[in-house]
Amino acid sequence: MPKIKEIERTPNPDAMRFVLSEPLTNGVTKSFENAIEAEGDELASALFAIDHVINVYYVDRFVTVTQDGHAVWSELLRKLAPPIREANPQLDLEEDHSVHVSEDVLNSDDPRLKQINEMLDEQVRPYLLADGGGLKVLGLEGNRLKVHYQGACGTCPTATTGTLYAIESMVKRIDPDIEVISV
Repeated sequence: MPKIKEIERTPNPDAMRFVLSEPLTNGVTKSFENAIEAEGDELASALFAIDHVINVYYVDRFVTVTQDGHAVWSELLRKLAPPIREANPQLDLEEDHSVHVSEDVLNSDDPRLKQINEMLDEQVRPYLLADGGGLKVLGLEGNRLKVHYQGACGTCPTATTGTLYAIESMVKRIDPDIEVISV
């Protein structure tokens, strides 16, 4: 059972990141946007059973919980800590690539998508993870790249402005005609 080493604020005022003293997963990312998606995942289901939880995102030694903005963090943290401390490590998971890219992207033969994902893996996702979140590429329709923020980034005000602009600037080095939109 993991111990909570620290609880950190994220750039999103509605999300907190729990830093664990030991890994919960073997590097595999898990992202859930509601209780239905969390069915079958013990930790995420337990967290969604707590009022005001709207997103659960975890990988390695980090668990990010996003609330709906209607809870007082000091009270909510007391409710979130027990399920996180009682979580069983999942060290035998296989990477689910659909956490970072949609099936359409996985099956695409567009070379731009491969370059974009490599760039995101190297230059964007590590920074988003440090802030308690991630990014999923949903697809490229013509010159419109659709992305979806995960974890703390999902409802973060800066994700849809500054971060999105920075991602678009990087993607334009691959193809200057691409527009990036968050959905």
